[in-house]
Amino acid sequence: MNVRRLVKKNVLRLNAYNAREIPCRVKLDANESPYGFAKSLKNVSGIHTNRYPDPEATALRMIIAKDLRVKPENILHGNGSDEFIYYLVTTFGGPVLYPVPTFSMYGIISRALEEKIVEIPLDTAFDLDLQKILGLIKKKNPKIIFLSRPNNPTGNCFSQRRIQEVIQATKGIVVVDEAYLPFSDQSGFLPFIRTYKNLIVMRTLSKIGLAGLRIGFLIAGSEIIREVNKVRLPYNVNSLSQAVAVKALKDKKSLRTVIAKITTERKKLFAAMDKIPNITPFPSEANFILFETGNAAAVYSALIKKGVLVKNINDIMKGCLRVTVGTPRENTFFLKTLKEVLAKNW
Repeated sequence: MNVRRLVKKNVLRLNAYNAREIPCRVKLDANESPYGFAKSLKNVSGIHTNRYPDPEATALRMIIAKDLRVKPENILHGNGSDEFIYYLVTTFGGPVLYPVPTFSMYGIISRALEEKIVEIPLDTAFDLDLQKILGLIKKKNPKIIFLSRPNNPTGNCFSQRRIQEVIQATKGIVVVDEAYLPFSDQSGFLPFIRTYKNLIVMRTLSKIGLAGLRIGFLIAGSEIIREVNKVRLPYNVNSLSQAVAVKALKDKKSLRTVIAKITTERKKLFAAMDKIPNITPFPSEANFILFETGNAAAVYSALIKKGVLVKNINDIMKGCLRVTVGTPRENTFFLKTLKEVLAKNW
């Protein structure tokens, strides 16, 4: 039996998202928080494994609504941001427009659903090339525009003014993905939800220490929520994830402490990397730092051999690697190892 003959042609052309686990002493490749919430896990009780989870994630949506000062009916819950990207493309269709480089799942999911994609390179400052985007909005009439802010893998925030111009120019939906916003000093786009009816804000708990729960949520006008909810799978967030997330979100002090630790370490890490010859780190408002080096593939492999795993993005940004901000000990080990590797590769 030739299975490939049965597979849709667009799926045959896809490459699976590369999320391989490579055992390393220091894992700094996936933009995870080095700090978890084990205490919240231990304190969870009253979960009935023989019953389906709350399909509306009522307690979780209530606490998120309170924190964000929005109504629960303006929130939809899901398994991380990935599930929402799938739901949004399923609901609205294409063309799907996004700048590059950016989060790869925008393109992967759009291709999997056989929707046309429109990719626009960022300008030299890693910001939106506004004139090109406005031109393509007029020409291609995209149904959805995905904008990651702060952007992955560049780490910077796109100009608020430019995003507003994009929102105002398009007849489609604009999704501002704020997965990394907790680590930025800039304000998010939640206040604009009431102003712009075509705006959706996407958030996740994965970057602040709860990646194992796979919980994300989107915030939008009630009409958008109602339509997207039609394609949401039933019972999509399990009982354990809901319960642990509620416990963790109630512990505001710990959440603030974790975010503060990471942002402080990011500043220290960037300052140290900026002094290392033969690499160029780029300023970041996320929990990772993009850096350029002359021989990215060799540096990446050498770091793994010495026990440090970073993200190799040489395929989308020539000569670039991305390192997640870890604990002080992990960051010190990374810096020491990077200097050793660079000394041998130059």
